[in-house]
Amino acid sequence: MRIENSFIPVSGVGEKTERQLWANGATDWDCFDPSLVGPTTAEKIESFIDTARDHLAAENPTFFDQTFPSSERWRLYENFRDDACFFDIETTGLDEHRDVVTTVSFHQAGETTTLVRDDDLTADRIQAMVDDASLLVSFNGIRFDQPFLETSFSVDVEVPHLDLMYPCKSVGLDGGLKQVERDIGIERDRPDISGRDAVRLWREHESGVDGALDTLISYNREDAVNLKTLADEVTTTLHEQVFEQARQQSVE
Repeated sequence: MRIENSFIPVSGVGEKTERQLWANGATDWDCFDPSLVGPTTAEKIESFIDTARDHLAAENPTFFDQTFPSSERWRLYENFRDDACFFDIETTGLDEHRDVVTTVSFHQAGETTTLVRDDDLTADRIQAMVDDASLLVSFNGIRFDQPFLETSFSVDVEVPHLDLMYPCKSVGLDGGLKQVERDIGIERDRPDISGRDAVRLWREHESGVDGALDTLISYNREDAVNLKTLADEVTTTLHEQVFEQARQQSVE
């Protein structure tokens, strides 16, 4: 699914109308025929396509983040995946006003960077990593990771944020990240480590336990790297799902 397949950002075009357009051959902007809808809707669609083409050519994901329904934000992924940044944080607890961030891992363009508290985990480094991305990708990051970073480091996150927890739920993948990984067949080097262990490992590191920080970093990096596999999997599933629904709608 690419942005160019989408008509749903247009006012008055819902899922049913979009699927009817696909079923009638208008599977992307180039194939749109104004006769497939009423004149008012056709004018709105053509106006949207003209504007959207300019923003797509300018590689401006923010426009699409603001115009697509939040439940359809996953459609941005295919267009902006090359510069997407998959990220995950580890903390000493769940309260961003009381607890602290211990490590943050960013995975982008095949490279993974992990920033560590009391070393290179700074507001400037986080801001630079965020600003370099076209799209942030996380799991439960809109409710947890992003607010934690914003509160702890006063970073300004303006990049569109795809939280995979929601598209996962829409295709029946429930539970936390580790459960979802198991459900789609992602294997971990250390499947026995959990979020609670991450807190323990940081405390052990502070106490001078050898190897604790290395294990924590490895765990955090794996979280970020696995998000790419998960994003690829769930967006492909959603693409197949929505076009199958369109096919069934055309039969009916």
